[in-house]
Amino acid sequence: MKPPVLVLLCAWLPASAQPVGFNRDVRPILSDKCFRCHGPDQATRKAGLRLDRTGHDIGEELIARITTSNIDERMPPADSGQKLSAKQISTMRQWVAQGANYEKHWSLIPPSRPRVPNSADPRVRNAIDGFVLSRLQREGMSFSQEAGREMLIRRLTLAITSLPPAIRELDAFLSDDQPGAYDRLIDRLLRSAHFGESMAGPWLDAARYADTNGYFTDNERTMWPWRDWVIRAFNANLPFDQFTIEQLAGDLLPEPTLQQKIATGFNRNHMVNNESGLIPEEFRVEYVADRVKTTSTVWMGLTVECARCHDHKYDPISQRDYYRFFAFFNNVPERGLDGSRGNAAPLLNVASPELETVIASFKKRFLQAEAKFKPIQKEISEAQAEWEDAALENLSPSPTNGLVAHYPLEKSVGRPASVPAMLGNGVNFKGGEVIGIDSAPALSANKPFTISVWVKPSAAGCILSRMDEADHMRGFDLVYRKNKILFHLVHKWTESDIEVRTIESVPGRRWSHVIVSYDGSSTASGVAIYLNGVRQALSIDRDGLGGSISNDEPLRIGRRKASASYKGVIDELRFYDRELSENDIRQLATEQFLGGALAKDTKKRDKYLTARLREHYVANHASEMHRQADQRITRKRKELAELQSSRPVMMVMSEMKKARQAHLLERGEYNKPRDKVSAGVPAVLANLSNTVMSNRLDLARWLMHHDNPLTSRVIVNRVWSRFFGRGIVATAEDFGTQGAWPDHPELLDWLACEFRDSGWDFKRLIRLIVTSATYRQTSHGSPDLNQRDPGNRLLARGPRIRLDAETLRDVALAAGGLLVVRQGGPSVKPYQPAGLWKEMTYDGQLGYDTGSGADLYRRSLYTYWKRQAPPPNMLLFDAPTRETCAVGRPRTNTPLQALALMNDPTFLEAARSLAERMYSQATPLRFGFRVVLSREPTSSEHDTLSQLFHSQLNAFRSDLDAARGLISIGESEPAAGLNPFRLAALTTVANMILSLDEAITQP
Repeated sequence: MKPPVLVLLCAWLPASAQPVGFNRDVRPILSDKCFRCHGPDQATRKAGLRLDRTGHDIGEELIARITTSNIDERMPPADSGQKLSAKQISTMRQWVAQGANYEKHWSLIPPSRPRVPNSADPRVRNAIDGFVLSRLQREGMSFSQEAGREMLIRRLTLAITSLPPAIRELDAFLSDDQPGAYDRLIDRLLRSAHFGESMAGPWLDAARYADTNGYFTDNERTMWPWRDWVIRAFNANLPFDQFTIEQLAGDLLPEPTLQQKIATGFNRNHMVNNESGLIPEEFRVEYVADRVKTTSTVWMGLTVECARCHDHKYDPISQRDYYRFFAFFNNVPERGLDGSRGNAAPLLNVASPELETVIASFKKRFLQAEAKFKPIQKEISEAQAEWEDAALENLSPSPTNGLVAHYPLEKSVGRPASVPAMLGNGVNFKGGEVIGIDSAPALSANKPFTISVWVKPSAAGCILSRMDEADHMRGFDLVYRKNKILFHLVHKWTESDIEVRTIESVPGRRWSHVIVSYDGSSTASGVAIYLNGVRQALSIDRDGLGGSISNDEPLRIGRRKASASYKGVIDELRFYDRELSENDIRQLATEQFLGGALAKDTKKRDKYLTARLREHYVANHASEMHRQADQRITRKRKELAELQSSRPVMMVMSEMKKARQAHLLERGEYNKPRDKVSAGVPAVLANLSNTVMSNRLDLARWLMHHDNPLTSRVIVNRVWSRFFGRGIVATAEDFGTQGAWPDHPELLDWLACEFRDSGWDFKRLIRLIVTSATYRQTSHGSPDLNQRDPGNRLLARGPRIRLDAETLRDVALAAGGLLVVRQGGPSVKPYQPAGLWKEMTYDGQLGYDTGSGADLYRRSLYTYWKRQAPPPNMLLFDAPTRETCAVGRPRTNTPLQALALMNDPTFLEAARSLAERMYSQATPLRFGFRVVLSREPTSSEHDTLSQLFHSQLNAFRSDLDAARGLISIGESEPAAGLNPFRLAALTTVANMILSLDEAITQP
């Protein structure tokens, strides 16, 4: 029996009022205004009242509290910053009057195939049109006319291949007057190898694919084999359920193939940190959390990550649900601190069969050669042993001329400890320890000096320093960082200083002799660094020393005053007050090496010292026969090692033999484990297969289960968004209560069922969309239509979408005839502003080596993606950084974008190359216009182009340098014999056409 208040409320409703739907109309209000205090999160729930589900008789009290004039009683509270509008209050009244009935959130109810609305309208081509036209008619609207053929081929080709139609393809389609021409066009495009590249682009965003690890050092990794797997999978039309299972759990399938293991790279695309000093377990947990966020966003469209620290504020996902989902990804045998060499374990060798055959053949020949060398090797060893017996006594002394300080570091009291080192004992620094020397010689910016030291680093840090950190870092230091040796002379850091670093890497965990010599010139060119007696090529990062480096600080060995602690062993430190000659340096390095190595018992020499000693003996003391034999086998050994190291190795998923126990983590903190949890899915979604779920394969199959309410809807929605510029659910990343209500809910469910029941056929889904009359409408809307539905939610016109960053570049390259269509392989480095990586990356030490030849003109999908400094022209046009999962891109319109189109070398070179194509045409302006826009210019448009051409031609005729400068941009050279004035003028016209709004838009 209804309470009296509900009877009264019913009386207030007009008979014609449309019934209020809880999911469509009421839940968004409650979610936005009420759930924070009266939602799923028990920890923040007020007054024990829960409004996200049935269970309370709230009608009368709810209306009273949202309408009262008493500010202390009104809900939402005044201090919450929330307030219900009159329309929202009216909606709530009507809902209560209808009985205040709750519904399960729409996206959590398995989709059932709705009936397709009947329509006699001849424009209806398939079920999509039935649903869309039915909605339009309810709104008093209808379809727009069908787009012309020129618009259709440009729209369809860009949507399916992310490339424009070539002139020959355009002419062939326009001249095909047989029935089925449009269907044949679809067939051709879906068969194109470019289809997979086009579909892979958004998937790489979702998978946060990049070529570097991100975080502090952002080292290079190898994940492109996974990217190529995605492209092949789309081209092969791999059923989406299989596509899913192989990426989430290919390694857990029975007898998995190499390709199925490669597919699991999806969940190894996350960032990896190797910053010294971090807590490994903290970041291991972050990697697992990243997989939870990515998997739940990509397949479920839910913000599961919001339940990491507490129960979800808006959706029925508890913190326990989160950590049960977390448990699926918790068993990867990985470390939180990893990636110093790029890839982080677990790893997979993904060499091609052809490469493996080459390696096996070469290895067989090498082993045969090595067997023949063994008797000679024995002779060399015996001869070397005889030489060693006498060599130690015949060593030359180290240079003493100019030696002002010598610290053998033989003894150390307490910490750091003395350990056997290169020359007797040395000092072992474990991080944080320091040796201070007050009486060390003072170095000067205007006087020469030399520093000599032996180091065996195990981690980055400051080897030695005399630097006043409180006075702009004044002084000097010698640093080992990122496998390079750095030397600083500082008067005022970043303003008056020198910084040089070795270009070649200095290996860790082995002994190296390091010398820094300086000529007193206060210039970077006056600094030289030698490694084991060999002068090193240097990168000069700062060169502006203009003052004293003197300070009152002591010499510190092992760190600066309060930073940059070194880990490893240091031995035999020397200072000279002169610049040692190269002969002196070679003698010092060689004699100290021999003295240290020969003094060690042969059984106590490590492999590195043993190999170096053999190398020295063979090069300087062995017989000619022995020398040549050793050089031959050494050369073959090096060639084999290079072949073996050329195998691509990538990061993949695998499982620990013994499962790692997962816990609910208090506030999401790695070091606060609470209750143990087992793998499982959110309780609100239940276990659809009613089987025990224990690993990622179980999870993948659950996601693709027939009755899973989310996956088919979520994927269909993102595919729809690709072709219409907007999903049926606008919030592609959030199908929860804070997400948008579907613009066409019945259509979404019908498509979800159709996709699922078709066997998850991706190409079939796309064909269904692009053959619809809805898709084939003209995108030119009337002013009234554009005002009534500016976002085209109702679909009364065709889609008009600004091209994404990658397609913009590819379209320009294709128009210029520059595009290289070779597929797959390692990422390439096209043009970008000089010095950008140095400015953006840690220490500024990493330069960007611009590619050459074909690498400059590959499709943008293959562009090298560095997380600290992504391709700037991609970011400018709204590409994500790829640090985290992104299932959609914003579309902005900024002046910088226009400037890039007019000035970026890629676009200017493409414009000049297009101009060359136009140059020889009878009607060059018409030709260029058709190449870019796939249609004929109007007479007015042609007149505008002609006026621009002639004005630019006159301007360039009076400025030959400007003409030559414009047409010389880019690596490719203009064809010989072309008039530079005419070519430059055509280049300006081509650049304008490529920059038109129509050129950067899918019509």
